[in-house]
Amino acid sequence: MPTELEELVEFLHHGNTQIRQIACENLVGYSSQPAIFKAHQLLPIKDLKLLIRDYPAIAKNALTILINLSSHDEEIRVNLAQDDNVVNDLVRKVADPKEPNPSELCELLANLSAEPSLSRLLTIKRPPTTTSKSDIALNQLLDLFVSSPSNTAFDHLSYLLASLSGTSESVRKYFVQPQSYDDVTPLSKIFVFTDHPSLIRRRGVASTLKNVCFEISAHPALLSLPSASQAEMDILPYILLPLAGSESFPDDEMEKMLPDLQLLPPDKERESDNEILVTHLESLTLLTTTRGGRDRLRDVQVYPIIRECHAHVKDEAVGEAIERLVNVLMRDEEGENGQGRIDEDREVEEVL
Repeated sequence: MPTELEELVEFLHHGNTQIRQIACENLVGYSSQPAIFKAHQLLPIKDLKLLIRDYPAIAKNALTILINLSSHDEEIRVNLAQDDNVVNDLVRKVADPKEPNPSELCELLANLSAEPSLSRLLTIKRPPTTTSKSDIALNQLLDLFVSSPSNTAFDHLSYLLASLSGTSESVRKYFVQPQSYDDVTPLSKIFVFTDHPSLIRRRGVASTLKNVCFEISAHPALLSLPSASQAEMDILPYILLPLAGSESFPDDEMEKMLPDLQLLPPDKERESDNEILVTHLESLTLLTTTRGGRDRLRDVQVYPIIRECHAHVKDEAVGEAIERLVNVLMRDEEGENGQGRIDEDREVEEVL
């Protein structure tokens, strides 16, 4: 005989609304146990997919269950991510200004974005929305995220962007290509979120920027170098400002810094999350992959900024990331005699 829990799962497809609602409410607490939802070749998952379209209270619980299950079980996550109907439902509903459960929808999309198959958001076409003139699903989600900076319900879209850019080369390239519907590079739309009250948004955007920095061909555009063949984006101020505090610098250093980094106000605070600091430092290190990138970071006095960051942030991971970056910035280039550079044997010990 089936257990009470197994019977409860079977009620997910009951014809009575109240029974479906009771089943969903009571199953939320068991949604960290994937096994009970994988019976009969994932039939309960099929039921939950349909319940996303049900009455708001039922849909909310169904989404919560799916969020928890997709966090714990790869098979279920893959099943959801590969289902075009589910993905289309999530995108359609989250873009609806009347949708009562946008936060849960964004969290589920963020979970599913761990699967490379979700990069097809680049090719899924949908009617334009109230927040986007584009017919591409990923553009619509990005524009929704950008157009709602104070709405925490959409914060988890930053994790969606981070995951997609981490798993898909096509998405990384998408971020640095102007889009035909507005002639703006997607990456430039999210720069401002490196300094946003939401920790989730700052973390997701910092990771997205770092992932895009893996595209070496985009470095000239990201650094606004004269040789850039793509639209210039100048990523540096948005990476460096979170690393900077209110410290003052000698005139000879400050006058070479980017304008945004000069004469910062006395109440300027450095990013408080050490994980984000490490991410930004890793982005800078990626930008030193080419000689042009290294020279650009040296020219705009990146070193004094990270020197002060090292002096004020006592965290092992941050210190290690700074050490790796300093080793690159302060070393001699091949064919140079090292004048104006710090002796390699002393650079980490004395420079920091």
